[in-house]
Amino acid sequence: MNDTFSMLLLAWWDAGHADLPWRSSHDPYAIWVSEIMLQQTQIATVIPYYERWMSHFPTIAALAAASLDEVLKLWEGLGY
Repeated sequence: MNDTFSMLLLAWWDAGHADLPWRSSHDPYAIWVSEIMLQQTQIATVIPYYERWMSHFPTIAALAAASLDEVLKLWEGLGY
């Protein structure tokens, strides 16, 4: 990739990217959750669901320990 294109692409990103909650995370679980949610639903709808989900299930262990009813209740409204 040439330097001019790289600089233009980075300038475009800096000017227009949205601050989304999953972009500040380096946690693979948090990123995975956002990717799954975003396959089904628009970004504006996902944001509160993502934040609520991560507050209830901050780790995959917390998710695994939850009841199916609790998981489905938090997922309700996200498509599928």
